[in-house]
Amino acid sequence: MMKFPGYSLISSFTPFHCIILKKQRRLSALDFSSNNPTKSRRTLSVCATKQQLHNINTQIQMGGQQYRPPLFSVAPMMEWTDTHYRTVARIISKHAWLYTEMLAAETIVYQQENLDRFLAFPSEQHPIVLQIGGNNLDNIAKATQLANAYGYDEINLNCGCPSAKVAGHGCFGVRLMLDPKFVGEAMSVIAANTDVPVSVKCRIGVDDHDSYNELCDFIYKVSSLSPTKHFVIHSRKALLNGISPADNRRIPPLKYEYYYALLRDFPDLRFTINGGIDCVDEVNAALREGAHGVMVGRAAFNNLWSTLAHVDSAVYGVPNSGLTRRKVLEQYQVYGDAVLGTYGNNRPNIRELIKG
Repeated sequence: MMKFPGYSLISSFTPFHCIILKKQRRLSALDFSSNNPTKSRRTLSVCATKQQLHNINTQIQMGGQQYRPPLFSVAPMMEWTDTHYRTVARIISKHAWLYTEMLAAETIVYQQENLDRFLAFPSEQHPIVLQIGGNNLDNIAKATQLANAYGYDEINLNCGCPSAKVAGHGCFGVRLMLDPKFVGEAMSVIAANTDVPVSVKCRIGVDDHDSYNELCDFIYKVSSLSPTKHFVIHSRKALLNGISPADNRRIPPLKYEYYYALLRDFPDLRFTINGGIDCVDEVNAALREGAHGVMVGRAAFNNLWSTLAHVDSAVYGVPNSGLTRRKVLEQYQVYGDAVLGTYGNNRPNIRELIKG
């Protein structure tokens, strides 16, 4: 569940509110300042200074000029980063970039009569990136066209998911890394059907195709064949031998050196680092090392408050919202009560609003 340890609300009791009360956990240890010891498996250095972060801010260009650049983003996570999670994340941080769950292009195309359920989001969730997946150029084009009306700030193609359903039976996700020419064509199709920036999220390799030269070949071909200038790099390879997605986030070793080499070898492109970065201190350390942006995954869900509460001040150098955890929950309670059952057939229900 999305954790706000130690607090329970005591205002008017609605069905949604009662569930929030039941879900609260006692506070054991808060890390508001994120003063965690350095982790032995990391080589990232100490926090960047505010002046260094200011310099980074001024160097990064995005299509959505009204938003701050994606120094910090929350990774797309299937069954987790839905609109309900993004709502509470945005209450906590006003500047973190948020990603949707991956949506298959076929789902968007075949659900044209029900698109709001999949694509609609409150305007407060900006800046927000739509991630799509697929291996059919026609469906990718149609899905992009259908998504335009919803006003996403960027469209990202999933070339990193290793699950059997996606990369195995579906033949997309990380398996697309084995066909950079197709990915270049897909990105050209996406770019031709939208006015917002496009990007790719990928791993550093697949199975035995894991050399740095092969990664460079993928980046070079995709960026040469399409207008893609932004790549999100999960700094592990993927293993397609039947292990679970969870094991694919744990067993392949992190190779941050691949990521930093890309910064050197492709100076005209933008790269966001992903994988194994769990707190704001580590985000700032990566930025100091030269990362253009940092994407945080499971930590942003499992430890929602401690991960996001200081993003605005510590990463972007602007004041936090000033909200306490209690106030965050009160605002989310209002949202939850408003959206219960609005899709019909009792969807969304309380279980979907409070995952546990």
